[in-house]
Amino acid sequence: MDIRSYNSKAWDNQVDSNNPWTIPVSPETIAAARRGDFRVLLTEQKFVPADWFPALPGLDVLCLAGSGGQQAPILAAAGANVTVLDNAPKQLARDREVAERENLALTLVEGDMADLAMFEDESFDFIFHPVSNLFVPDVRPVWREAYRVLRPGGTLLAGFMNPVFYLFDYDLAEKGEMVVRYALPYSDLENLPKERLQAYVDAGEPLEFGHTLTDQIGGQTEAGFSIVGFYEDRMRDIVISEHTPTYIATRAVKR
Repeated sequence: MDIRSYNSKAWDNQVDSNNPWTIPVSPETIAAARRGDFRVLLTEQKFVPADWFPALPGLDVLCLAGSGGQQAPILAAAGANVTVLDNAPKQLARDREVAERENLALTLVEGDMADLAMFEDESFDFIFHPVSNLFVPDVRPVWREAYRVLRPGGTLLAGFMNPVFYLFDYDLAEKGEMVVRYALPYSDLENLPKERLQAYVDAGEPLEFGHTLTDQIGGQTEAGFSIVGFYEDRMRDIVISEHTPTYIATRAVKR
């Protein structure tokens, strides 16, 4: 399976289904950001700490695999020069919708988060990478490319899944039965029973990959980043979150 092509179409389906991560922000949110009052999510519930952001006016920002009409327009309204790269055309269209509605300048690029060849070395001051690398089978190229396109002293904010999430049989967990069924690293393609995988494909659901902390955190440090900030978050309305945080957020600097 060409997983990039498949997940591109699957996320277009999510837009058609009004997935919460595809709903554009309101005019009121943009107006507040223009006043310097903004909050954005790397994960699901906890807003990114204000001190994780440098002064945004004039900053060259890459929203990496982060379209959907939410974070990128807010950062642009706060004064940043924002480029958005994403794999799903309809998600990028959400950003275009907000940009046109609010007269914001956004550069929209369709592409693979693990291949930023369209950008020169040291093109950006700041990268905002919300939870999305669960949709690629190998996360280390994402970190290497992020490091390459950042300027020295630049910052990468990243949100990603706690790999513990992928140990459990999801369907049973939703019924309150916590059964460890899978090992890490995890792949829907390789680990799901064939009939369940086929049901996901028939429904056009995005397919996911559970990366180890060695790849998520060690991959950042191996690429050259220094991690200087960290927090955890929990998914809403899911039994697993009653037992463990399901998200991790990191702040990393290119020295």
